[in-house]
Amino acid sequence: MLNEQLRHMLQAMPKAELHIHIEGSLEPELIFELAQRNRVALPYASVEALRQAYAFTDLQSFLDIYYAGASVLLTEQDFYDMTMAYLRRAAADNVRHAEIFFDPQTHTARGVPFKTVVDGIWRACQDGPISATLIMCFLRHLSEDDAIATLEEALPFRDKLIGVGLDSSEVGHPPEKFARVFERARNLGLHLVAHAGEEGPPAYIESALDVLNVERIDHGVRCLEDPDLTARLVREQMALTVCPLSNIKLRVFDVMGDSNLRRLLDAGLVATLNSDDPAYFGGYINDNYLAAFDALPLDVDHARQLAKNSFAAAFLEPERKRAYLAEVDAFFDAAQAA
Repeated sequence: MLNEQLRHMLQAMPKAELHIHIEGSLEPELIFELAQRNRVALPYASVEALRQAYAFTDLQSFLDIYYAGASVLLTEQDFYDMTMAYLRRAAADNVRHAEIFFDPQTHTARGVPFKTVVDGIWRACQDGPISATLIMCFLRHLSEDDAIATLEEALPFRDKLIGVGLDSSEVGHPPEKFARVFERARNLGLHLVAHAGEEGPPAYIESALDVLNVERIDHGVRCLEDPDLTARLVREQMALTVCPLSNIKLRVFDVMGDSNLRRLLDAGLVATLNSDDPAYFGGYINDNYLAAFDALPLDVDHARQLAKNSFAAAFLEPERKRAYLAEVDAFFDAAQAA
């Protein structure tokens, strides 16, 4: 059971969030507000009816409702409002820096211009209360040609992006399907990340590393099924962006007590803790910390490690990274001395 001192430390400690899908932060209240603003008809009678629909059995059943929710996003102001709501919520959880995923194909397929999407999200990041940067994700259930077209469409906005990622339905869409577009992105100087080893097998993690040349693995929790892969990830200090509440909601693990977060840390992996799609999965980053620490044998040393890992794994310039890491140590030293 989580004691009050550790609960307070988890909530108050400085942290970075490296796995947040901005469309997945769209709360039912804002969905209904934007639907009304844009005269979009929703197949739900109320906010509560929409919340009750958040009963997923797997990744695909989640994605179905996720894309339905995104249908209310039509104007630059819509994307701004969604992003600002997340940034304020993250600031309240003492997130210092967020690297935000967004899915342009979800919106351009509906006729929303790429510029509308990226300008709204990026403008909120400039106005928001915390440091925030953008990672453009490709939808892996679509073709690589579609992803390449999206990357080309993003070129006029290259200065607003720090990287590219790969998300959506994992099973049946291995990383190597996107080898060419990731090579193109790497040549453009963009950072590379990819979802792998959540529903998909450990082999997907290997191909994300070897074929896509990613610098971070999103999820990656199934790596422990392959001891050689685990050893490699430790040796290369390859960060994993773990999302505990998401793993329960999508049945990667049945209950939080089954989560392998502690085992990942004990193995020497650079695990970080994140919220994924917080509006849909039951909580923002502090909710994830509290749920994990309440169910697992994790202590203050693990808290410090996770906070430090979050900044160590971030795509930040070395001086800023050192400053954030020093802030984490100062926080824990003061808390433990009190």
